[in-house]
Amino acid sequence: MRNLIFEEPEVRVPGDTSSSLRYAWESIRAPVIIPLLKLAVILCSIMSIMLFVERVAMAIVILVVKVLGKKRYTKYNLEAMKQKLERNKRFPMVLIQIPMYNEKEVYKLSIGAVCGLSWPADRFIVQVLDDSTNQSLRECVQMECQRWIQKGVNVKYETRTNRNGYKAGAMKEGLEKEYVEDCEYVAIFDADFQPDADFLWNTIPYLLENPKLGLVQARWKFVNSKECMMTKLQEMSLDYHFSVEQEVGSSTYSFFGFNGTAGIWRIQAIKDAGGWKDRTTVEDMDLAVRASLQGWEFVFVGDIKVKNELPSTFKAYRYQQHRWSCGPANLFKKMTMEILYCHRVPLLKRLHLVYAFFFVRKIVAHWVTFFFYCIVIPACVIVPEVSLKKQIAIYIPATITILNAVSTPRSMHLLVLWILFENVMSLHRTKAAIIGLLEANRVNEWVVTEKLGNAMKQRKNAKPSRTSWFRIIDRIHPLEIIVGMYMLHCAIYDLLFGHDHFFIYLLLQAGAFFTMGFGQVGTIVPY
Repeated sequence: MRNLIFEEPEVRVPGDTSSSLRYAWESIRAPVIIPLLKLAVILCSIMSIMLFVERVAMAIVILVVKVLGKKRYTKYNLEAMKQKLERNKRFPMVLIQIPMYNEKEVYKLSIGAVCGLSWPADRFIVQVLDDSTNQSLRECVQMECQRWIQKGVNVKYETRTNRNGYKAGAMKEGLEKEYVEDCEYVAIFDADFQPDADFLWNTIPYLLENPKLGLVQARWKFVNSKECMMTKLQEMSLDYHFSVEQEVGSSTYSFFGFNGTAGIWRIQAIKDAGGWKDRTTVEDMDLAVRASLQGWEFVFVGDIKVKNELPSTFKAYRYQQHRWSCGPANLFKKMTMEILYCHRVPLLKRLHLVYAFFFVRKIVAHWVTFFFYCIVIPACVIVPEVSLKKQIAIYIPATITILNAVSTPRSMHLLVLWILFENVMSLHRTKAAIIGLLEANRVNEWVVTEKLGNAMKQRKNAKPSRTSWFRIIDRIHPLEIIVGMYMLHCAIYDLLFGHDHFFIYLLLQAGAFFTMGFGQVGTIVPY
């Protein structure tokens, strides 16, 4: 039966459509497909080794740091610095910026948390930068600000008539206000971030102690990480970013990026870097790179955790990942030569910034995940003439995966699901990185990540609404479905004719693409 279905075609021009497609395939298979696939395997193998070396190097560094207890921020005696500050009573003036845009569900949480900071009330200013287009929501935010003003907190409510520069534009204009001139530092919190009351006490001493320090970056703590499977998997990826990537960058005095929130800057460092720029969708990373090239140092303090919210709908997560993948690729294109020619920074640090931080982590990591694991490996199944070594196809990816996942040990049982989820998301990250490099039409697309905040607390009590056809269609994602069909075809072929067990992975991965393609991930918010 198998031979009847997949028998070799006769060398002639067939008449029916099915036979024509088979004839065309056999015609280009040897002269075109096989050479191209061999080249793709070589390129993907090189990228896999590059990523593998980078991950292992960081694993070694973080192991040494943890075993020796030599995290960079631990060299400071925080308690002694606090006591010195209390004795001197010389509290620096601090500006706290809260940029927001139509943040209906979370604006009270962030404003309340920031206004509740334990820093002397006359030594900090809360600046709410509201770009909301909803007039009634603007009034609500303004009323919330007024409520805290009546409690004695110095709150400034700032709005604009446009959204020029998006978040970067709002913060740039905020720093230009006259009342900011007396401020030495600026802390930044996105609208869903809720710092603990002692945040300033735990960060400003580092800046006072080290005049070369331009940024203190805190870690994120996810309040909804257990809400659904998608948020659990996101937590695994972000835990690696904080506990490994940023910790290694900080401990080795090499570059690590500002996360755009939950950090405090020395305002002079921002000025030296040229201020906020809106040329990419990662204005935070842009500022950090320019400040680093000016010689400013950064420190990551993993013991300070700021509560925030993970995207819990697939639509919101896709937009966020597009911005986070497109922006770095675009910035890499814009700044590579500027970085390489900056003689104020040691050559080794410049090469690390260009190669490791940008090229391997922001380009290669996405490309190898999608092209190799979702396109090339499945193609090798139906073109057996192209050999695929197990070291490259299995052992290296397995090692990289384990090194990523150990940062969240309580979620190790989700390892397989995390791999499948990350492979699906690599489709969007790869597309976004290509758009960033080519500066295509979506390169500057900025969609604010949807937050559910208080709405999630009310979900259980909400009555389910009728699901319209429009809502169903809106949740269907054609790209995921197309890739899922391709992988399913390769899986069936391998099951029937293959001599290995790649079909197990291909079936699982096809199922993941279909699951996300039909919108069956994340939370379903009642309308």
